[in-house]
Amino acid sequence: MRKLLLATLGFSVSLSGAASALDIKVAHSSQASLASELHAAAWAFQNYLDDFGNDIHVTIYPNNQLGQEREVYEAMQLGSGADCAISGTAILNNFDTRLGVIELPYIWNDYNHLNRVLDGEVGDELAEGLKQSGFEVVGWLASWGYRNVATNKPIESPADLKGLKIRTIPTDVYVKTVNAMSANATPMAFGEIYTAMETGVLDGLEHSAALVYANKFYEVADHYTLTRHLLGPVAFVCSSAFMGKLNDEQREQVLAAADFAADFERALAPLREQDALDALAEEGMVITQVDVTPFRELVRPVQDELAASLGAEEILEKIRAEGGSN
Repeated sequence: MRKLLLATLGFSVSLSGAASALDIKVAHSSQASLASELHAAAWAFQNYLDDFGNDIHVTIYPNNQLGQEREVYEAMQLGSGADCAISGTAILNNFDTRLGVIELPYIWNDYNHLNRVLDGEVGDELAEGLKQSGFEVVGWLASWGYRNVATNKPIESPADLKGLKIRTIPTDVYVKTVNAMSANATPMAFGEIYTAMETGVLDGLEHSAALVYANKFYEVADHYTLTRHLLGPVAFVCSSAFMGKLNDEQREQVLAAADFAADFERALAPLREQDALDALAEEGMVITQVDVTPFRELVRPVQDELAASLGAEEILEKIRAEGGSN
């Protein structure tokens, strides 16, 4: 009888332990490599909870394993699929158009400006907007590198971009930015860039140093000019359904892990960017620092126009004020 009672108690404890365990599914679209800011943040989140979580387990689903980004977020709204996702903020514009304001050209003076703004009133305001769509922002992060211009001729000022066909993404913010900088924005599929540069169909492209290096665009472009015109924030988002089922201890641990992941990812951002620039220089690209003020002044009307279309004029002014540029 005593053995049966002990066995029953043991079974009960086992069931209780199983019930208290928490499994978290984190999705992102990038490769499973610490060279990716998305995976690095997910990895840091996972490792923090492995070390400090109370029976909390994280499984990372990279490479869109749970679906394309929009599909993942729409499933999260229904409380299915991933519990959390890490992505650039552009996809979240589908749920609150005001988020587009933090993707505008020359909006960020540097990484510190971005982090300071998103950790403050503006970040809270945008997070509150996403709550209305069933999401909770647990961390704001940053892309690992500004977008700059790669060309076959040296660029010192906007005048040097005149007449140059520069490949960009076919969206308003990118096309209007590149045109305002004095170039001819040329939307084109990513897979066509290398050949178009090789054959002279394009005069250049704009992208981060890491991507230029990874795709060997240094073979078809000699110069990389640090125009630093776009820096995209990254959001670490969990579904409200998932966050709502956590007890107080679990919520505290999840938020602490997300804070750790954000700090880890942010600390690496300027270092990873410099690593990529150094790698391009080693391949023979000429890296040129330029005064971005003339470019910024040309693009400022684009900021105003797009912020108005997004209903985010007040947020734009807050960002400018925080950066000392209003």
